[in-house]
Amino acid sequence: MADTVGLLKVIVSHGKKLAIRDFTSSDPYVIVRVGDAIAKTKVINSCLNPVWNEEFTFDIKEPHRAIQFEVFDKDTFKHDDKMGHTFMDLQPLFAASKLKRALQSKLTTGDMKLRKVAPNSENCLLEESFVMYLDGEVVFDARLRLCDVETGELYVKVKWFERAYDSSGVD
Repeated sequence: MADTVGLLKVIVSHGKKLAIRDFTSSDPYVIVRVGDAIAKTKVINSCLNPVWNEEFTFDIKEPHRAIQFEVFDKDTFKHDDKMGHTFMDLQPLFAASKLKRALQSKLTTGDMKLRKVAPNSENCLLEESFVMYLDGEVVFDARLRLCDVETGELYVKVKWFERAYDSSGVD
């Protein structure tokens, strides 16, 4: 793990108001992409408001700009149908991590807002969000709008664990 700058934990919590791709429902799953690494949630059958609560850990060798999420409807006899895609900009998370390092001596075991992130054309946030310091972890909880689809939201939580160095800067 010497090449790793940190660990990124991605929790795909749930979806809301997903699009219908079968007759009356869908069988959704999510593909998560961080750089070249890919993870996939389980399929939730016949559900437009699925709950996955699945956690994936990615070794990060160089900081990536964003996490990509693609939602699909599982089909048995044909190609899976697209149900939208979204992304989460990671720069606020990395910036908050630097702030955490700078404030390390002042941080306690409670929670603290490190950075506010507003919805804009550069992200898929549905509402103002915060990168938080929660019990020693840097956490970004987000409600994301699905793009290129008539309806849908994806709720995710991302945690960043920076690689620890000793005081000399050598691991």
